[in-house]
Amino acid sequence: MRYLSGRGLQVAAALGMAVLGPGSPACAEMRPTLGFFGGTGLIDMPSGESQSDGVLSLTTAHFGPVSRNTLAFQILPRLSGSFRYTGIRDFNPGERTYYDRSFDLRYQLLRESRYLPAVTIGFQDIIGTGLLSGEYIAATKTFGGRVKVTAGLGWGRLASNNPIGAPFGVRPAIDFGVGGTLRLGQWFKGDVAPFAGIEWQVSDKLGLKAEYSSDAYAEEAGIRKIFERKSPFNFGLEYQYNRTLRLGAYYLYGSELGVSAQFVLDPRRRGSGGVLGAGPAPLLDRPLRAANAKAWSSQWVTEPNAAPGLRDALQTRLRADGIVIEAIEVTAGRVQLRIRNPRFDNGPQAIGRTARAMAAVLPASVEVFEIVPVVDGLAISKVVLRRTDLETLETAAGQDALIRERAQILPVAGGLPEGAVRGAGLYPKFTWGIGPYTKQAYFDPDNPLRIDVGVAFTGRYEISPGLVLSGTVTKKIIGNLDQSTRVSNSVLPHVRSDTVEYDREGNPAIDELTLAWFTKPAPNLYGRVTTGYLERMYGGVSAELLWKRTDRPYAFGVEINYVKQRDFNQLLGFRDYSIVTGHVSGYYNFNNGFLAQIDIGRYLAGDIGATLSIDREFANGWKIGAFATLTDVPFATFGEGSFDKGIRVEIPVTWLSGNVTRRSYANTVRPIQRDGGQRLSVGGRLYDTVREYHATRLDAEWGRFWR
Repeated sequence: MRYLSGRGLQVAAALGMAVLGPGSPACAEMRPTLGFFGGTGLIDMPSGESQSDGVLSLTTAHFGPVSRNTLAFQILPRLSGSFRYTGIRDFNPGERTYYDRSFDLRYQLLRESRYLPAVTIGFQDIIGTGLLSGEYIAATKTFGGRVKVTAGLGWGRLASNNPIGAPFGVRPAIDFGVGGTLRLGQWFKGDVAPFAGIEWQVSDKLGLKAEYSSDAYAEEAGIRKIFERKSPFNFGLEYQYNRTLRLGAYYLYGSELGVSAQFVLDPRRRGSGGVLGAGPAPLLDRPLRAANAKAWSSQWVTEPNAAPGLRDALQTRLRADGIVIEAIEVTAGRVQLRIRNPRFDNGPQAIGRTARAMAAVLPASVEVFEIVPVVDGLAISKVVLRRTDLETLETAAGQDALIRERAQILPVAGGLPEGAVRGAGLYPKFTWGIGPYTKQAYFDPDNPLRIDVGVAFTGRYEISPGLVLSGTVTKKIIGNLDQSTRVSNSVLPHVRSDTVEYDREGNPAIDELTLAWFTKPAPNLYGRVTTGYLERMYGGVSAELLWKRTDRPYAFGVEINYVKQRDFNQLLGFRDYSIVTGHVSGYYNFNNGFLAQIDIGRYLAGDIGATLSIDREFANGWKIGAFATLTDVPFATFGEGSFDKGIRVEIPVTWLSGNVTRRSYANTVRPIQRDGGQRLSVGGRLYDTVREYHATRLDAEWGRFWR
């Protein structure tokens, strides 16, 4: 489920603007385009090119009885992956549409150079049913900046038209069982067939394509005869509407018309242009000591209201930036300021704005600024800056790197320093909000996309530092999640597979109602205890302990939960099922944008195993990743899909809209969700909270310190 607070409807509008708005003009260069299978290619055949590093694309393509929707990601400069959902009408007698899920991987062996083509090796439908299974090697060469020529060899499905031999032996028959497992024994076995094509960029907007396909559509056109394949030649015309959207129209296989839309999102290129919002106030330098010795006096620190007065003056300065003062501790030469940052999605930017305010307000004798970000009552780190460095480097060349070299990011104790003064009116404090929410369900064969839209009522009562009572109540307005008629056939305890029952009966619903306590028993140790209705399906108690240093890329944690399954109506009652679950977790930040996490322990169905997650994170907040869970549940017992796996995407609203906000749009796509490998979904887990203001994350985002 995804909740959108007060301005939540703007998220969808911003995404629409990023895709359909005028955006950036199309580039004159021949960017790699996408094919009907969603990977980089011609029309129905792949090419040897790859997308720009980090690009996320969504392709929807349709011809005859076949529809394909593909999400693809350029994981590394040479490696890309795709998840595809295919619908084929009249594929089975009595079934209107047959749906099939599949994964692809591509690796570019050779980049194009002056004399050599780009060469890519690809694996299509590697763990699905095998309906689209095939492998290929494709080479692409550009001529004159406007023409690309592709030639390649295909195996499996891509060798079903006019094969020229079987150099690596017979291809074994497909036995996909319950799906979800690799078929290594098939790769590059059996017949091989050639394919080729040409692409001509007529203008900056218009492109033409033609290809010779090695796919005979043996199942669809041959055996099941749901369309007529008269020719191996395909032709297409594509229009680059803007940098994000490319539209295409095609004539395929001598008998069918087709259309496609390619949506390409580059995390490094903001869809809305620049970020809106006021710029920083100028940094105010201190007067020269020789000219105004009195201003440099340290006698101010002896005044009885020195700390509260400075706190109030700083809060007045910081209010325009949305930064809240948690506490202040003052000495003649050093001031520690603890802050909350509810507005900026970039930690260094919030720290930089705070440093400017301190330079404007604090007496000249204060040389050292200690800025301590606080999240959920936890003091995360201490960023130490020298005022002289700020004054001398503000307009220097390479100012970002220079100030980072001089800044220190240190551990900080959880408790307040002696003599510190808290911010005014912080505790206790109640806040609330009303906004729209959406909840989606994917890949139901009866209806691949179901969605509910309604209103979410949220409340938060901050009792004291680190002690928070919060809750969310939802009321559906319109939707069709409750119309699914599919009944779980799982032989495991139904810990997730009865989700339809929750959708049907939970209106209105208490989605969560919790009391959470966050604590910091040591400078590198963080704790959380949460009790109540933890999520829509479970209530109970969850406890977590995390060890993480500010200057290390790794962390370790442990979590234990006692939970009981909630009633389907998601009000106050519980069902009979209860369980103790828990995990030991390890985290590693590779400092190149990749994060790895492994969780080992017991899951909600009582199964024992591990989850491996790999995420790629960009400095502007984009996050794209995948996860897989293997437990002691046999594949046949798990059911369709064999094991739990999925893809997750998080896009900051700032990237979409240009408005300064910490909100983001996040979604997880699972090919299918069963009961094995399912973990509790409790809010406030510590790692993402803590790492935001540690060195590895701050370093990645430091370029906005002066903004």
